[in-house]
Amino acid sequence: MLLRDDIYGSVRSDILACRLAPGEEMREQDLAAKYNVSRAPIRDALLRLEREHLVTVNARQGSRVNPISLSDANEIFQMRSVLEPACASAAAENAGLDILQSLDIYRTFEAGSEFIAYNRAFHAAIAEASGNRRMARTTTELLDQSERLVRVSLAGIKGRDPAQLVAEHNALIDAIQSRNARGAVRIARDHVSKAQRRVLSALAFSAVVS
Repeated sequence: MLLRDDIYGSVRSDILACRLAPGEEMREQDLAAKYNVSRAPIRDALLRLEREHLVTVNARQGSRVNPISLSDANEIFQMRSVLEPACASAAAENAGLDILQSLDIYRTFEAGSEFIAYNRAFHAAIAEASGNRRMARTTTELLDQSERLVRVSLAGIKGRDPAQLVAEHNALIDAIQSRNARGAVRIARDHVSKAQRRVLSALAFSAVVS
């Protein structure tokens, strides 16, 4: 089972990072060669990914990475706009001092680092700080799915200064650390709303969006 889970995780990671691009055709034998395994764990991974709506499996014609849908993107951000403010509120109300202080590592972004990885780690940290395991797990799954949206939209938004986004992160950290749950909700909701507008606007001009 470990091998199957490893292969599933590898294929999933390559899809979310767009190393397997939206709309790309995939054949089991090619994937088996790529990941140096037999076709059985590849087949299992594709079926699991089909349940996540990341691929479409056709026994006769092979599989395909699903294109990005604007409606799916809207749904992801709508869910994030509910869950992330709730996580921020719970973190402000319930997180221990050590957890609150650990958020300080996200106050700065090192030039040359990958902003997408930094951004995901920040949002995942807020979700974990909520102390609600189910809410955190669902939020991190949504963050995973958002990664593909952001990577595809980068062509339309590159050149943007990450300083503004880091400033928004700092404002959210300030609110959480000061136990200002109401302020944390407002900031988190506004932050996700801005991301939604920015990403969806860029996706509208992408050739791989259906």
